[in-house]
This record gives sequence, C-alpha cells and structure tokens, in this order.
Amino acid sequence: MDRDAEKADYDVAQVEREKAASSNAAIDDDVSEEEGKKIIWRIDRRLVVLVGILYCISLMDRTNLSTAAVAGMLDELQLGGNRYSVATLVFFITYIIFQPPSTVVIRKVGPRLFLSTITLLWGVLMIGFGFSPSFEVLTALRIILGALEAGYFPGCVYLLSTWYTRYEVGRRYSVFYLLGCVASACSGILAFGLMQITAAGLSGWRWIFIVEGIITCCLASLGYWLLVDFPESDRKSWRFLTDRERAWIVRRVNADRGDVVAPKFKLTLFLKGGMDWRVWGYALISFCSNTLTYSLAYFLPLILFTNLGFSRGASQCLVAPPYAFAGIYMYFVGWAGDRYKMRGPIIILNMVIALIGLPILGWHPNNGVRYFGAFFVTAGATGNIPASLAYQANNIRGQWKRAFASASWVGFASIGGIAGSLVFRSQDAATGYRPGLYACITACLVAILTVCVLDLSYYLDNKKADRGEKQLEAADEEYQADFRYTY
Repeated sequence: MDRDAEKADYDVAQVEREKAASSNAAIDDDVSEEEGKKIIWRIDRRLVVLVGILYCISLMDRTNLSTAAVAGMLDELQLGGNRYSVATLVFFITYIIFQPPSTVVIRKVGPRLFLSTITLLWGVLMIGFGFSPSFEVLTALRIILGALEAGYFPGCVYLLSTWYTRYEVGRRYSVFYLLGCVASACSGILAFGLMQITAAGLSGWRWIFIVEGIITCCLASLGYWLLVDFPESDRKSWRFLTDRERAWIVRRVNADRGDVVAPKFKLTLFLKGGMDWRVWGYALISFCSNTLTYSLAYFLPLILFTNLGFSRGASQCLVAPPYAFAGIYMYFVGWAGDRYKMRGPIIILNMVIALIGLPILGWHPNNGVRYFGAFFVTAGATGNIPASLAYQANNIRGQWKRAFASASWVGFASIGGIAGSLVFRSQDAATGYRPGLYACITACLVAILTVCVLDLSYYLDNKKADRGEKQLEAADEEYQADFRYTY
C-alpha cells in the first residue's frame, strides 16, 4: 500500500515536471527573453496605460457629484434632506443590472468598439449634467450614467486578465487603479478651477460637468483607435503586436493557466461560475473594500468642509494628498504581491491600515491629525481594489468563469457603492459621522475574516492536490495538473 502511494506521488510529480518542461519549451521556441520583455513592455504602455486613463475619467465622471455639491449644486438644485444621497444611490441600480451582460457583450463585439462607444456616450451624457434644471432631471441622468458605465470596469478587468500571467497581473491592476487614484486626487483641484468659471450665465458647478464631459468624449475617440482586442482574437488592433508576438502571448498565458481560448458562449456555462462558493467570497471582499472607497469618494470633501472646518476651496484641494499617497502605497503592495506570490496577506495588511486610520479620522480632537488619518484610510481602502482583483484572478480558471467572477466582483462593488453613498448621512454631521465610521470598521473586519477563510481553504486544497487526492479547478476547460491556488 505504501508503494502504491509512493508511485502515485511519483506519477503526479513526473506529470508536473513534464508539463512545465513542455510549457517552457513552447513559450521560448522563437522569442528570446529580451524580446519577450520588450513585448510585455509594449502591452503595458498601450493597454494598461490607456484603460487606466479611461478609467480615470470614468471614476471622475461618476464621483464628481461631491465636488459639484461643495461648489454650490446642493443649494441651486435644492438637494436638502436625503436628496443628495438618493442622487448618488440611483447610479448603482442600473450599474449593477447591466454588469453581467456586459462581460458577455465585450466578448462578442470586442473591447475596442465596446469600451470606446460606451465612453463616448457617457461623455455626452456628462455634458448634459451641466444643464440639469432640477433634482428629478439630475437623478434621471444618474440612472442612465449607471447603465453606460456598467460595462467599463468589469470589461477592463477581464481584458487585462487575458493578456498577463497570474503573477504579472497584480502590478498591472495596481497601475490601472492608480490612474483612478489620479482622478480622485486631481478631481478636487480641477473642480476648484472649473467652479471659478461663470461664462454663459452658468454656475461654476455646471462647468465641472460640461468640461469633464468634453474631456471624456475626446478620450473616447482616442480609445477607438488605440484600444486592443483579446490576444487570441482575429480582430486586428491598430499598429500593435504582430501575429507572431500575439501567438507568443497566447502560449505563455496558456502555459500559466491553460484557459486562453473561450468556449462558445452558453448561459449555463456562464452561470456555472456561481456554483463555486469562493467566487462569492471574492465578491464579499469587493463589497467591503468598495464600501470604504466610495464613502471616501462621495463624502471626504464634505467631511473636510462640514466637520473638519476647512473652507470650500481647501476642502476641494485637500482631497488630493491622501489619494497621491494611496497611489504610491498601492503600487508598492502590488509589486510585493507579484514578487512574493502572495495575495491574502496583502488584503489583510490593507484593511489593518484602514482600521488604524478610521479611529484617527473620527475621534482625534485635533483636526490636523484627523486629516492625517484620512491618508491611512485612503491608502488601505484603495490599495485593496487591485489587491482583491489579483486575488480573484490568480485563483480562477476558465474564461466564462472568469467573466462571471469579474461581473460578480464589480456587482458587489456596486452594492458597496450603494452602502458607501448611505453610511455618511447628513444628519450625522454633528456627531462627526460616527455611524458611518462604525460601518466602515465593520467592513474591514468582515473582509479580514473572509480572506482568512479563503486562504485556509486554499491551503488545504493545495495539500490535497500535492498528494494527488484532488484536481483543482477541474470543471473548467483544459484542466491543468500543476495549477495551485495562491494565498
């Protein structure tokens, strides 16, 4: 019996060695290491930077409501009571509904056409925000904006995951989201400048929407020419990789996880991804992380203005430093996660840092120190967006399961956005928004617990796979014997 066990262990190890050897040979057959690095660098410059810039403007367009509110929109459109919270909230209704089909549509029509078209449409809509005459019109426009922006983030996350191996994607997600932090950092400063415009009889807050909408339309036109398709697609991308170079990308990604080519779409195959309980664990982490990030995006300027006592202009500009710090921190932890091939501990570290910052922001008697706490909260919260995306991407095989997981991650992120738009209520301003702070602390603790449960399951399943007792992600196409979960 012991001999049988030893033989089984030997067979598993032998299969893994032969598979690794054949994979390496397939990857390196006609592309040198130096040329390979140049190809990856070209993909980084073209794909990661462009989708990051477009996401930057996407995030700016969906969260500029807070800067417009400080600039005078609250008074002009009479957004007292819970009207402002409703205007922020309704965006996420259509944003959630239209996300699942978007990951299917992007596969059908291609990322270049799909992403550039929806970006152009919401840019035009953003210009319309500048002419909103009432709360009702503003709310209707926010509903439409949610539908148009629904496909962008999950589409980009899915597209990026198809071009890189599992231990390259962490830094790329960090750079992608880092550019989103640039939006959050610069939106307040840009809004402060735009609110000074009073041309054509329009208030300054209206020009925030109009100018940012025009910028969005221009970038959408640029995206139509420069965005790239999936690596295995026959659709051509303008002045990008040759067929030989794309074939090399396909081979190396296949050697990493064996799921480059997507089977023909079937609804049952797509929904099958939801049968894995871990997919919902990633979604719960997404909900907790985005509750923090959206609450900061929508209410940090208001907290600085109404609670910490800064002026309107100072409140707009002081949003920038915490997000600038968060961007640097986020790239560092993304690099560390890829370098040391770990994901769960990074998420826990980020949540601990946010837990340090939240009590400082909420309870310290000195306003300057409370503002310092915002640096910790912002770094921990935003750092967990790319970290949790990489955590999910590393532990999933199969294109349609990946598409479902991306949609569920972003869907729960949107629910987190709903929670984030409600946790800091205007009636709690006198208490320092403490109920909202308690909610954010709870979200951090739930995320930490979820990661611990997931990592324990990964550890146990990897051990079973090492002993030949279990096949990991075996239900997906082209099963890989050497696939192991990353914790």
